[in-house]
Amino acid sequence: MANNFIALLFLLCRLTVTLADSNVSCYRIEPGTIAAIISADLLLTLIIVVVTYRCASFQRKKVDNADKVYMNVRANLKNAK
Repeated sequence: MANNFIALLFLLCRLTVTLADSNVSCYRIEPGTIAAIISADLLLTLIIVVVTYRCASFQRKKVDNADKVYMNVRANLKNAK
């Protein structure tokens, strides 16, 4: 198992070196563009986290309120007997 992993790692390293030495022209991305993409990704992730948190807390409050109503109904039924 370890020998297979080492062989795969060696193969990937050789492939990387081979591809780096080839005469392939790469598309240049400006640093500002990369910064904008990363910033937009962070903002979108933050929005998703906040929306998920709000929905989960709303659902939790809804369940807690349902338990309170149920407990009050049981208490009223015990007092009625």
